[in-house]
Amino acid sequence: MVDDRVMNVVAAAVVERGRLLVVSKKAAPEVFYLPGGKPEAGESPKETLVRELDEELGVAPRDLDLLGLVEDVAALEGVPMRMTVFTAALTGRPRPAAELAALGWTDGRDGYAPRLAPAVRHHVLPVLVRAGALALDGP
Repeated sequence: MVDDRVMNVVAAAVVERGRLLVVSKKAAPEVFYLPGGKPEAGESPKETLVRELDEELGVAPRDLDLLGLVEDVAALEGVPMRMTVFTAALTGRPRPAAELAALGWTDGRDGYAPRLAPAVRHHVLPVLVRAGALALDGP
């Protein structure tokens, strides 16, 4: 059963060289999220991610693997959100397009840290750290 009061989104956790890809939207350039978006009618989560990454970053995801389901409040909309997160590698070099304002790479302890959406900061980063994808120690 789908709860219409919950915003469903699909996102990619792309980690390269120990840093997570984050993006900001033109509507809220001060907040950084995982790339992805809302599914269209009939789309599977993977189809949503393929479409959104092409539209927003001009790249294709590969090696998709389910990282988990995150429930939190959507940073911009302020409504309950259910986010299906996949780990992914990218084919192509990401460049912000469509509604995106910027992209960056974070280890979760740098200048992006206070600007990360709650779902990223409280849920995705800890999972990636536990998995060894992002290290808390080092330079």
